[in-house]
Amino acid sequence: MKQVIRLAHGNGGKLTQELIRNVFFPCFNNSFLAPLSDSAVFKLNGTEVAFTTDSYVIKPIFFPGGDIGKLSVSGTVNDLAVMGAKPLFISCSLIIEEGLPLSTLKKIIWSIQETAIKSGVKVITGDTKVVEKGSGDSIFINTAGIGVVSSEIKLGFDRIEVGDRIIISGTIGDHSIAVLSQREELGFGESVSSDCAPLYELVEKLKPYWKDIKFMRDPTRGGIAGILNEIVQGRNFGIELWEREIPLKEETMAICELLGIDPLYLANEGKIIFFVNEKNANEIVEVLRNHPLGEKANVVGEVVAGPPGKVYLETIIGTKRVLDMLVEDQLPRIC
Repeated sequence: MKQVIRLAHGNGGKLTQELIRNVFFPCFNNSFLAPLSDSAVFKLNGTEVAFTTDSYVIKPIFFPGGDIGKLSVSGTVNDLAVMGAKPLFISCSLIIEEGLPLSTLKKIIWSIQETAIKSGVKVITGDTKVVEKGSGDSIFINTAGIGVVSSEIKLGFDRIEVGDRIIISGTIGDHSIAVLSQREELGFGESVSSDCAPLYELVEKLKPYWKDIKFMRDPTRGGIAGILNEIVQGRNFGIELWEREIPLKEETMAICELLGIDPLYLANEGKIIFFVNEKNANEIVEVLRNHPLGEKANVVGEVVAGPPGKVYLETIIGTKRVLDMLVEDQLPRIC
C-alpha cells in the first residue's frame, strides 16, 4: 500500500514523531536540531542566541480571542520564551490565496503589528506569494524568530530530576475549543475564547526564580499530554499528573464532555508548562497568579522514578491511567 502524508502527521503525536525520525532526521540531524527543542540555541560572537520558525494554517483564520496574525506572532514569541530567550526580531512570510479580500489581509497585518508591539519584537523581513484560487485556504503564514538567551537561566532535559514539580500557567484546552466552535458553527458563541497570547513577559516575571526552573515548553499541538510524552520519551524518569489539580474552565469541560474530547490533548496557545525545583514550586505559582496571563496557574504533577518514559494520570477518583501519545488528530488545522 502506498504511504501518503495524512493530517495526523501534523498533530504533534506518534505520526509526527515517526516523520521526524524516519524522514527528516536522516538528512538534517545535527547537534543544533537533535534536542528537538522549540528553538535552536547556539552562540554567535559569544552571545547565546535562540532561533525558531513555525507555520500557521489555522482554520478559520478568525476565532474568538484571536486570528491567524496574532497567533503567528504569539506562537513564535512563545517558542523563544520557553528557551529562556528574550524575543527581538521576527520574519513574516505570507502565502495568500487569490480572491482574499484586501480588507481581510489588512486586518491580519494590523493584528501582527499590534501583537509584535505588545511582545517587544520587530518584524524585520518577510515575503509574499499568491496562489491560484483553490490552491490554498485564504492565507498561510510562516514566521521565524530570533532572541537572546539570558545567562541567568539554564534549561535542559538533563536538569529534570525525580521530585521536580510540574506547573501549568493556566486553564487548558480553551484555544482548541474556541476554534472548533467557530469552525463547526456549534452555537457556543464566545463562551470560550482562545488563550492566544505572547508569554515572554510572564517568564520575565519569574526572574527571581529562574535558577529553580529546569525546563519549559508551551503545550500547543497535542496538548499537555502530548508534550509531556515528548519530554519523557527515552528518559529515565516518568511523569505523574494529578487530574484534580489541572485548571479547566467549566465551559471548556462541558463542551469536551458533550463532544467526547479529552482536554488533556487539546492545543493551547497561551500557556507554559514549567518543570521546577520542588521547594520553590508554590512560590513560583504565586508569582504566576499575580499576572493576568497566569492567574489560574497550579502545580499539576511531579516527576517520578517510574515507570520511566511514561506519563500517567491520577484521576479524581484515585485510579491511574496511562496517557499515551495520540495517533489520530482530535482537531486538525488548529494552529
